[in-house]
Amino acid sequence: MKPKDTAQHYILSSSPHAHAKSSVSRIMLDVIIALLPTTAAGIFFFGMPAVWTVLVCVATCVLTELLCRLAMKRENTVGDLSAVLTGLLLALNLPAGIPLWMAIVGSVFAIAVAKQVFGGLGMNPFNPALAARAFMLISFTGPMTTWLKPFWWKTPDAVTTATPLATMKTWFITEATASASPHGLCNTACSGVPGLWDMALGNIPGCIGEVSAIALALGAAYLLWRKVITWHIPVSFIATVFVYSLIAGGAPAIMQVLTGGVMIGACFMATDYVTSPTTAKGKLIFGFGCGLLCMLIRQFGSYPEGCSFAILIMNAVCPLINRWTQPKPFGGK
Repeated sequence: MKPKDTAQHYILSSSPHAHAKSSVSRIMLDVIIALLPTTAAGIFFFGMPAVWTVLVCVATCVLTELLCRLAMKRENTVGDLSAVLTGLLLALNLPAGIPLWMAIVGSVFAIAVAKQVFGGLGMNPFNPALAARAFMLISFTGPMTTWLKPFWWKTPDAVTTATPLATMKTWFITEATASASPHGLCNTACSGVPGLWDMALGNIPGCIGEVSAIALALGAAYLLWRKVITWHIPVSFIATVFVYSLIAGGAPAIMQVLTGGVMIGACFMATDYVTSPTTAKGKLIFGFGCGLLCMLIRQFGSYPEGCSFAILIMNAVCPLINRWTQPKPFGGK
């Protein structure tokens, strides 16, 4: 039998040689689908301000990406849906009542500065949505820490309120100072702190996408089922927050997990492919570092929440983690 022409059947190329039968746009679409439950929950609790914030952030990110690629004379990457995902993630990390022009500024920063300046998707060292949120928190501190009360349109006399994290931090500092006990214990006397069911469901003030732990858990389960993410970062992140809370005292550990940005940070922000480690061991270290830094900022920092800054700091050390945890080549010493 005549052998086949090898030139037609064998192609020499560099690694990797295996293909996962997925694409960037498919992965981005899966994450967008996973965020739909928490987006719907945010709209349900905060109404039209949440809708406008999401629409403005997504539209601005897509337009900025298009203009940046044109200015750099590079191929159009709007179709990979990464700009759509960045806009959605940024919107979900903002208060519902923030002025829309601030949302536009943050969206432009996310794409133009935190992403395209470094060369685009795959080259940015920091998560663009989190980088934009940190930039906005420093630049627009007042509006970024002013929260709409859920179903605020039913109680026009009390439109804004404090988040559970801010309330708990103030309460525990006061109680610890006034009592001989080194740690305050949260109970029904902790005025202003919602119940666990309200925290899990999302009936609490906060950012649009961080309030409903149940909706975030549903999205995370979808990503795990689709094998878009692995369990290493979310589990190590949340477990570190939980264990630290048990050891440090103060607010109950379950409240530390259900409030603030822990759930959305652990499942959707820290798991970003570009800015997180590639090895399983590295992901565990990364998640542990995010959880530890988050709790240190919460306990000792001036901000009640530290999730965004914790993930950004770990983004910076991600290359070192990859180097420390890289597997030994087969046959290597």
